[in-house]
Amino acid sequence: MDISEAQDTMRKVRDKVAEVIIGLDDVVEMLLISLVSGGHILLEGPPGLGKTTLARAFAQAIGGGFKRIQMTPDLLPADVLGVNVYNPYNSSWTLRRGPIFTNMLLVDELNRASPRVQSAFLEVMQEGRVTIEGETLTVDPPFMVVATQVPYGEPGTYPLTSVQVDRFAYWMLLGSPESKVELQIIERIDEIESAHVEPVLASHEVHDLVRQAQGVHVSDEVNRYIVDLVQGLRRDPNVRMGPSPRASIWLMKGARVRAMLGGRDYVIPDDVKFLMNSVIPHRMELTPQARAEEVEVFKLIDQVLDVTPVPKGLE
Repeated sequence: MDISEAQDTMRKVRDKVAEVIIGLDDVVEMLLISLVSGGHILLEGPPGLGKTTLARAFAQAIGGGFKRIQMTPDLLPADVLGVNVYNPYNSSWTLRRGPIFTNMLLVDELNRASPRVQSAFLEVMQEGRVTIEGETLTVDPPFMVVATQVPYGEPGTYPLTSVQVDRFAYWMLLGSPESKVELQIIERIDEIESAHVEPVLASHEVHDLVRQAQGVHVSDEVNRYIVDLVQGLRRDPNVRMGPSPRASIWLMKGARVRAMLGGRDYVIPDDVKFLMNSVIPHRMELTPQARAEEVEVFKLIDQVLDVTPVPKGLE
């Protein structure tokens, strides 16, 4: 598979999902970037925006398995990971695998789960494996977590820890659709709810896309540009805790995939700029004074983009 074939394949996935999902083209693109770069994505916004339908359609398009977990405060880690069940008839133990064993896992309202359950995702999201009662099992690739969270402060929510949030390569804030998009949704709702997306590729072919993305060239100048952006945000006086090194890593990995979507085998600064609002905001904590003054993270990102020198000759 070369760059043009990879570009064509990813566009086919995007277009196939767009046949069912209306008005979420930017989210579909970020799902593609997350999948091929090997990351996970956190979607924030109110319920009823079609996140479950989107995740299911995307999983069908890539030929992968799909499972959904609705988080509640009484959920236990075993409900997510699995548990060994005793069979009294033959005195044996059998592992009953949890919903974590799939290709695409939708974790709905993650911040409604207790911190103990939230922590159950840390190992599998970082290392692609699960430990159940001392036994370590590998989750078959491709594996991606698409998690949603309701706005913090809603009844029955637990704040996500910085460690948990940092496991998500990307973050997106979803808002209500425009009137013309909402009109299209209600006109096609029966079709949307009953739609089955035909696979564009087999799940094992995702591995070919991942390897192709790893071969996309990132120059020393672009890598330095990424580090300068992240370091600039860490030095901002409004920032109490800046982006971790994972921010730099995912800016680079995501930029390689976006370059492929553009039909290029090399990354340009615009690829990095495009990802800033998805890689940075959930990894930043502002100072109390900045929060009191209602300083916006997006404005800080715009400022660092304005003052950081852009590598020349890479457009």
